[in-house]
Amino acid sequence: MPAERRRNPVSTTPDLDNANGGISRYACCGAGGEWRDERQSEGAAFFLADPGWKKEDHMLKECFENVQKASPLVHNITNYVTVNDVANVLLACGGSPIMSDEPEDVEDITSICGGLNINIGTLNRRSIEAMFLAGIRSNLLNHPVLLDPVGTGASRLRTETADRLVEKLRLAVIRGNISEIKTIANGSGSTRGVDANVADAVTEENLPAAVTFAKELAKRLKTVIAITGAIDIVADGETAYVIRNGRPEMGRITGTGCQLSGLCTAYVVANPGNVLEAAATAVTLMGVAGEIGWEHMQPGDGNSTYRNRIIDAIYNMDGETLEARAKIERI
Repeated sequence: MPAERRRNPVSTTPDLDNANGGISRYACCGAGGEWRDERQSEGAAFFLADPGWKKEDHMLKECFENVQKASPLVHNITNYVTVNDVANVLLACGGSPIMSDEPEDVEDITSICGGLNINIGTLNRRSIEAMFLAGIRSNLLNHPVLLDPVGTGASRLRTETADRLVEKLRLAVIRGNISEIKTIANGSGSTRGVDANVADAVTEENLPAAVTFAKELAKRLKTVIAITGAIDIVADGETAYVIRNGRPEMGRITGTGCQLSGLCTAYVVANPGNVLEAAATAVTLMGVAGEIGWEHMQPGDGNSTYRNRIIDAIYNMDGETLEARAKIERI
């Protein structure tokens, strides 16, 4: 049964360019890719783990239950490809969505919400204006703002818009694949649409460099950086969580990344003062839901059914299951 619900670039970039690994499983416009099984490199990053931290500290369960209690209201300026899925996943996790990208509307809407989710996946001049108006108002109200820089690096408009949002707004979280995050850091990149460039995959071999990169960028931008892919990294300037949940098939669904950004925003709103932990919990939740959803697939089911099963898994999740299935370590 479901739980009760109230309704400036860094100085260095890691050597990721020669990495072999999977395309991000979180994709807005969905493309498959080679999946790297973590068992191929067991223990490669073991020396990084913090031995003083355990899942039994119940961080995941507490963050999860706080969302159920708070039922956070999230303002989404997201792309029109996935807007319905983002709304449904917010409802599934225990939150509530409002979608608005009209400049004359957004300041009022964001004022009544707890947080703002900005996704640049389908930009136009009107929505860009709305992002800045809502972002500035959210900052004035001390509401957390998440940026999902979908496809930044693929076009000048996307790259310039993402750079300006990072410069002008106080962001609680920036969530993207490694190519998008490297573009945020460097101001240029080779982003191939909305999936992580295959030359920019986080693997067990380059994980230490990727963690260092995430921490340095987070410190520089004074935010939490969430890099999602076959291996997920969620970091602030001092600490990182490495998460290995999820399924390769998630990359064949339109919008799992957009849904995750909505989830992250809800979790940050419901866990004030614990942005890093909240974002790490949301990333873990999405990966666990992907695993559970896949386990419930039947012969003849396809990616449309899988999308719904992931949302259903989030709806039916409980804190104990999340903790038991989480593959997470603190670095």
